[in-house]
Amino acid sequence: MDFGINQGLVEELFLRFRQNPQSVERSWRSYFEKMPDADRIELLEGGTRSHSRAGVQRGGNGNGNGNGHGGWRDELATTVAGTPAPVDAETDIHKDHQERVTALVNGYRLRGHRFANLDPLGLANLPSDELSLSRFGLDEVDPNTLFATGNFAGPAKLPLREFVRRLQETYCRTIGVEYRNIEEPEVRGWLQQRMESTCNRIELTHDEQVRILGKLIDAEIFEQFLHTKYVGAKRFSLEGTESIIPMLELVIESCGQHRLEEIVIGMAHRGRLNVLANVMEKSLKEIFAAFEDDNPELHLGRGDVKYHLGYSSDRRLSDGHMMHLTLAFNPSHLEFVNPVVEGRVRAKQDRRGDKDRKAVLPLLIHGDAAFIGQGVVAETLNLCGLRGYTTGGTLHIVLNNQIGFTTVWQDSRSTRYCTDLTRMLRCPVFHVNGEDPEAVAQVVRLAMDFRQKFGRDVVIDLYGYRRYGHNEADEPRFTQPVMYAAVDKKPSVREVFIKHLVSGGKFTEAQAYELEAARRKVLEADLEEVRKADFVPPVYAMQGLWAAFKGGPDAECADPATSVPQDRLRELLTRITEVPADFNVHPKLKRLLDTRREQRDGKRPLDWGTAESLAFASLVTDGFPVRLSGQDSRRGTFSHRHAVLHDSSNGKLYTPLAFLSNDQARFEVWDSPLSEAGVLGFEYGYSLDYPDGLVIWEAQFGDFANGAQVLIDQFLSSSEDKWYRLSGLVLLLPHGFEGQGPEHSSARLERWLNLCAEDNMQVCNLTTPAQIFHVLRRQCVRPYRKPLVIMSPKSLLRSPAAVSTLQELSDGVFQRIIPDHEVTDAKRVKRVLLCSGKVYYDLVAARLERKQDDVAIVRVEQLYPLRKSELQSVLAKYQDGTQVVWVQEEPWNMGAWYYMQARLPEVLGGRLPLSCVSRPESASPATGSHSAHKIEQDRLVDQALTGKAIAAE
Repeated sequence: MDFGINQGLVEELFLRFRQNPQSVERSWRSYFEKMPDADRIELLEGGTRSHSRAGVQRGGNGNGNGNGHGGWRDELATTVAGTPAPVDAETDIHKDHQERVTALVNGYRLRGHRFANLDPLGLANLPSDELSLSRFGLDEVDPNTLFATGNFAGPAKLPLREFVRRLQETYCRTIGVEYRNIEEPEVRGWLQQRMESTCNRIELTHDEQVRILGKLIDAEIFEQFLHTKYVGAKRFSLEGTESIIPMLELVIESCGQHRLEEIVIGMAHRGRLNVLANVMEKSLKEIFAAFEDDNPELHLGRGDVKYHLGYSSDRRLSDGHMMHLTLAFNPSHLEFVNPVVEGRVRAKQDRRGDKDRKAVLPLLIHGDAAFIGQGVVAETLNLCGLRGYTTGGTLHIVLNNQIGFTTVWQDSRSTRYCTDLTRMLRCPVFHVNGEDPEAVAQVVRLAMDFRQKFGRDVVIDLYGYRRYGHNEADEPRFTQPVMYAAVDKKPSVREVFIKHLVSGGKFTEAQAYELEAARRKVLEADLEEVRKADFVPPVYAMQGLWAAFKGGPDAECADPATSVPQDRLRELLTRITEVPADFNVHPKLKRLLDTRREQRDGKRPLDWGTAESLAFASLVTDGFPVRLSGQDSRRGTFSHRHAVLHDSSNGKLYTPLAFLSNDQARFEVWDSPLSEAGVLGFEYGYSLDYPDGLVIWEAQFGDFANGAQVLIDQFLSSSEDKWYRLSGLVLLLPHGFEGQGPEHSSARLERWLNLCAEDNMQVCNLTTPAQIFHVLRRQCVRPYRKPLVIMSPKSLLRSPAAVSTLQELSDGVFQRIIPDHEVTDAKRVKRVLLCSGKVYYDLVAARLERKQDDVAIVRVEQLYPLRKSELQSVLAKYQDGTQVVWVQEEPWNMGAWYYMQARLPEVLGGRLPLSCVSRPESASPATGSHSAHKIEQDRLVDQALTGKAIAAE
């Protein structure tokens, strides 16, 4: 029987009931008392049926039976049912003991991790007697008494003493495993068999042991070398958790055995330099040169600290298999690299056509405090099983220092383990003492086999400590005197493992010293070379997939032709509006498809949704993959897109853009979870490995993007400047003041413009369907790759004024500045209104109503980069002294005004006076009253056209 996600709870309650019926509530007591014997058996041993189906060998015939007679299930069943027990003495007492032994087994499986020796410092307070024999009424049983082992891997019967020894070895040694909350019995059974059949140990060869020792030596000597050569320099030492280096080596080798092709690693700064040197095999000279820092002129205003940098390398493994390794760049914001790594892996898998998601592994290395503390972790974990975001299972390794900066774990989380957050995934968690490298090897093998078999996340919680403070200049004894008294007495993991190997008689301390001396010699030689020569570290950028693309100044990359012939546009519209003959389209969507057919035939102008669809259609049929994701993106927040149709009878899905031609590129659109940081980070990561595609993240409302502000600030806007990394990610941020309140009006345009510098990204506020068509095509067609941030419309999606013709798509181009084509007599113009976005239509409507011909309205469609010459050319025809007014719907302290006020004086050159019309400055973007909004908008438009402010009533 299976209780789903409550399986562990019910099993624990039953254990308590077996020990003392009065210890559970009356309703549970009544339930257990009435439970059939067969169900009691299954509840006691947990997952019996699935384990039996797996055909686990028990010294018998492989069908779960042992020794060729009735088998362990029959033995256990007869014991509980009251027939003779599986020993010579057939007594009621023994029957009861057999049940208690079965309960003991389940207790170890469920709670054994709490008794495991995980803390290298020995400071953890372990429970006292929860798994003692006395707790199960077995303390007076002869330890040589044979008991049926049930579904415990091994012989059909074991003496009690041996049974307990195996349980302790499996679940309470230096590995503690949480897996009983996994819902599927077959998954639990697989893990049980793998662990119990070996007592959770791995038999390493002598060569494997020496390789592990070599990596421990590399890790420790590297840290010691830096500590003595660069005294006081920040490096965020790995000492205390050096086992992560051999662990990563074991992961890489295991990936090779599983024939994976690539690993993408995300981690924070602690230990990153060690990983770069000893796992990624980055040149030691490059690392030392960063410490020397003797070429400051090369880094003025750009670059990043050495422990934030990423790297890529190709490793040839021991069996000759090639493995590509990527360590993602990461700022100090710890866990925010997680969704970026997941997006990169998904892109690599999609590029390979790896639908099983077996060829590329995401590997995330977390800190214990950050893993439980930062919300982006939960957002990223939630992506793992979603169709649009799954990567086939992530290997999570927690670098558990048992402290966060100066904060002890009791003040850092409300849970026992920092990994308890992963219970939402019901995945296995292997807690392991980092001072036992052989246990580390065992959990790596289990974790990798699990990931490849089940395609799910798996967690390794590597317990260690931090030998120094948060950084090497920090004094931890101010706040953790007890912990650091223990740290000061600890030999290193390397020393402990050498002692272990020497005790085995196959290794000597002299051999260990030789390995250490050889490593020091390499370090000394590379440092000497760096200090003697004028060594300049190379910049690794624009290689591989990125070789055909460029960044740098906007002016150096001309806008390309983005038009598409009308015949082809009409054909694409035909294909977009076709559905299978047996597909039942919703009646209202039938009208939408009919409208698009009329647009194809020239009977209607194009609206925003149609122009966007044509941009997508033309790109995928040109060979550019398109990926769009966001909250409600399939339909569109404002019901304008309908990229995915739902059969109104059976709910089946059909995506017309995915069936335009046999040789088109992939088109996919995904409704995302209610997450900004996680999903934006994912799509940013995806864009890093798909420069030849159109990757779009769409916010439900533009102001919700501030839920991902860390990704925007630390990655999207600054990655080129810090890391020489480009991205062509497009952000669609619905924006416009339409009386919907403070949270549904502004995409915080001012913040985006404040981040703009050195042509790092493109910011647009568009006014026509043709403009969205051309700007999306431009993003792919030209080789320039910068993030494109679009203040996308809401009411304009259906405005009869905001329309375009097919000719504007077939003959036009993207216009950064759109002049006024209505007011043609420049000499009569007294005021030139510069604006962007929806307010343009409000101004035009009011001007038409007033029949004014002395006010020109110029649209700034691309706010950044703002090409000075283009705007000067548009304004050149207006007479000196003509007023130029920047008009915006946003309050004076928001929107584009501060940005324009800083940039326009240089453009105008003192010839044209500049002023601004906007809402008054405000702490909040917009009023919550729709009526108040209308009053504000009318006053704003009137002031813009007349130059006179209306007094408040």
